[in-house]
Amino acid sequence: MIETAMILAAGKGTRMRAAPNDPPKPLIEIAGQSLLARMVARLEAAGICRIIINMHHKAEAIAAFAADHQGTAEIQLSDERAALLETGGGVKKALPLLGDKPFVVANGDVLWRDEHPQLQAFIDGFEADKMAARLLLANRARATGYDGTGDYHLLDDGRLQRKTQGAADYIFAGVQILTPSLFDDAPDGAFSLNHIYDTAQAQNRLYGHLLDGLWMHVGTPQGRAAAEAELAQ
Repeated sequence: MIETAMILAAGKGTRMRAAPNDPPKPLIEIAGQSLLARMVARLEAAGICRIIINMHHKAEAIAAFAADHQGTAEIQLSDERAALLETGGGVKKALPLLGDKPFVVANGDVLWRDEHPQLQAFIDGFEADKMAARLLLANRARATGYDGTGDYHLLDDGRLQRKTQGAADYIFAGVQILTPSLFDDAPDGAFSLNHIYDTAQAQNRLYGHLLDGLWMHVGTPQGRAAAEAELAQ
């Protein structure tokens, strides 16, 4: 049973063209609730009882959110104010807090609309004996605010292959389950979690789970507006 998660909330969110007094991107409100609060609530509903949140950009706002939290999960902070470590480096720094069992990692700006609750099924389907990592995927045809060409091909047995050219049907949706051993040979300092996914794929232990719902990319003002419109329906 997976009980620990990490939310990546340290990025600067530069594509949002935020004003100096705007909150960090995870604390931007969409339809009256911040992205970070939405993700914490989803994790708690899926049985997660300990959440680590990293912070760098406008860290005081992230710390205030954690201090005000009154949900069921314990929240701890991983402080990256000394140096921004990117996604992979941030998780590696937090490993002492995450423990020695598989854990969930979620981007702090992830947003989707469920057809039915998704995270519990995603977590329950993790099989530690054959999976080193499991990525939540969105169908490129069921996404707003996204203009890319996809990330992964999903094989019949559930394994993933990264797109090397052309287009792929599936987008990495910003939530994953990782095993600590994937970080054994990871570099020090800043690096992307793509390094970890490629390590799992090389072991034939990178799997995917398809989101049954609409995925909303909110990395730009246009994406945020599209998400607001969808959730207002």
